Amino acid sequence: MIRLMLADDHPVVRAGIRAMLEADPELVVVAEAGTAAEAVRLAADGGGDGVDLVLMDLQFPGELQGAEATRRIRALPDAPRVLVLTNYDTDADILGAIEAGASGYLLKDAPPEELLAAVRLAAAGESALAPAVSSRLAAADGAGQRLTAREAEVLTLVAEGRSNREIGRALFLSEATVKSHLVHIFTKLDVGSRTAAVARARELGAIRAG
Repeated sequence: MIRLMLADDHPVVRAGIRAMLEADPELVVVAEAGTAAEAVRLAADGGGDGVDLVLMDLQFPGELQGAEATRRIRALPDAPRVLVLTNYDTDADILGAIEAGASGYLLKDAPPEELLAAVRLAAAGESALAPAVSSRLAAADGAGQRLTAREAEVLTLVAEGRSNREIGRALFLSEATVKSHLVHIFTKLDVGSRTAAVARARELGAIRAG
């Protein structure tokens, strides 16, 4: 039996996912969380009956978001595995979640059989990337255009209109380091300005559209 927690701020979405999962007699949802903070708290408490795998969305109301919640959950003693289940498929989101310790990454429109297979793989500690996600990352790698998670963070803040100093403060980096990241970003994306870098990254799906 695989014990699951659903972390999503939409009750209707959680109900649909629960029904899909519990159609399989080997899967049982033992906890639900409507915020990322609640997911961390429940995971730390064992989710009542103990949790083997958390299905984690990325976007939540409030300050704490899914990637950081994943990092905190994976840092717990006897931590459950985490499978990201979201609508967001940018490189920044995918890399951020994987670097935070997620065992897999799946989009919410995945077919039921793909979701069930990913749940089993992730619960066993194996990689469970959706085929579309894997092919996207591979294509970006092959073209030499894939940004690192940190570069994507920097460029996301550039897209918000932040200065190098503001970006440095937000990410605890020196201005020189921010500039260095921007040089690498411009080179990878073959652009010469901040505006062009943001536009190109959005076109490639490296960062979220505005």
